Amino acid sequence: MSHDPLIRALQEAAGADAVRTDESARQLAASDLYSSGPLPVAVVRPPAAEAVARAVAVTTSQGYAVIPRGGGLSYTGGYTCGVEDSVLFDLSALNRIREISAQDMFVVAEAGVTWKRLYEALKPHGLRLPFFGTFSGAGATIGGGLSHGALFFGSARYGSAADITLGLEVAGADGALIHTGQWALRNAAKPVFRNFGPDLTGLFLHDGGSLGIKTQASLRLIRAPAATGYASFAFAAFEDAALALSEIARAGIAEDAFVLDSDAIAKSAQNQQGIGAAISALRSVVQSAGGGVAALRALIDLARGGRTVAPPGSYTLHCVMAGSSAAAVAAEQSIARKLAASLRGISIAATVPRIARAEPFANLNAVLGQGGARWAALNAKVAHSEAATLIEAHRQLVARRSSEMAQRGVTVTYLLSALGTHSFSFESVFHWQDEWLPVHLAKVDAEVLKGYSPPQANPAARALVAALREDTINLFRQIGAASNQIGRAYPYVDALNPAPAALIRGLKGLLDRNGRMNPGVLGLRH
Repeated sequence: MSHDPLIRALQEAAGADAVRTDESARQLAASDLYSSGPLPVAVVRPPAAEAVARAVAVTTSQGYAVIPRGGGLSYTGGYTCGVEDSVLFDLSALNRIREISAQDMFVVAEAGVTWKRLYEALKPHGLRLPFFGTFSGAGATIGGGLSHGALFFGSARYGSAADITLGLEVAGADGALIHTGQWALRNAAKPVFRNFGPDLTGLFLHDGGSLGIKTQASLRLIRAPAATGYASFAFAAFEDAALALSEIARAGIAEDAFVLDSDAIAKSAQNQQGIGAAISALRSVVQSAGGGVAALRALIDLARGGRTVAPPGSYTLHCVMAGSSAAAVAAEQSIARKLAASLRGISIAATVPRIARAEPFANLNAVLGQGGARWAALNAKVAHSEAATLIEAHRQLVARRSSEMAQRGVTVTYLLSALGTHSFSFESVFHWQDEWLPVHLAKVDAEVLKGYSPPQANPAARALVAALREDTINLFRQIGAASNQIGRAYPYVDALNPAPAALIRGLKGLLDRNGRMNPGVLGLRH
């Protein structure tokens, strides 16, 4: 089958320079950080929302599937082509910040803007998003985060990216541009109120691009906190660290609150890229402290931490407090120390959260782990009261395959975090040596790659990781956990009760009657 008519139509819709059919572009588009799918017929990088809409209409009308991609940092198949005859839409050219309103406290950004770029654009205005980005925010985009679920920096207090969204512009399967929130009104209105009538904005959040392609978003702002403080604690038992995380979350005293296991700390420390990274981190800490006495205190804190940020074998809880004054932050730090001590936690130097906040979007080198290893994470969102049961169940799941994991060189680390006062986030991360995918080569600095020996294909370890991931996802389903970044990895429609499953299928049929928008994501198929 010749694709020439499609290619010509796409070039007319989006511009000749916006359409690529070369092998390298298609291979990069076909893989995420975990797996690869069929190569798309073409990669389209539209320069504006109107061009996105025109190109989508061309693609669907000719019977091809539309696959949207933001920063390309998924590991759940969110943008790998689920079917043959697909066109991948690269949204990175939609990278303009349209409006920053300090008076009305909102910002309008196109879908291809990264969390890092938005953070840096707001900083001179003394403004910030409440939730302001992910670990991968140097490359992860607004559109990708809203499609698949972005959280971390600021999430313990403010929730996820979805919780700060006021309105969306979405290109539908028929080429129409749909607006939500106050943007949906016929008469022009500032996009500051989301819930005027049924929440149409929420309809398109976390949809994985299965209902349309996000082209821009309005997000709410806060004034940047005047004071920031840090606290870290070490626990001998994983269970105590998890309980302390829940206590601090319920108290609402932290912007960031997360737990790392001892292996995660070790892998993170060993994955630092030499003295250059250390100097960069030190410089960032001093700059973030603002100089003077605050900078001196920051350096003292780092010195106290040294190379050992926690006693060997411990589980560490890290917090960032932020508020209107140093006294307010100190009061929250004091509460955290009391809560941690009540669960046998000891205070340690707050090196980890201080460096994380000093340069939150440093680079994307961490898409490879220690020694150039591959990694892939899975997450579950549960109630605080269910966290201990989930942790123990997953540790038993891993223990049943421990001998095979040791034989294949597969390891697991854990990240726990707070999502508001009400939700406990559990993340298991599997690590193994295997050949790199095109996305790894595209995202990691060339100098860093030179420091690794490119690994050989390791199908045995890869198969074991796939089995562990399947076991983990089945566990999450059994306990009724929710997940973000669903993609094609987690069950969604098949896990729902009949009534909501029929509703989402009906909405899919209404918005995408031929099933061309990212087929297979969320378990939605034509």
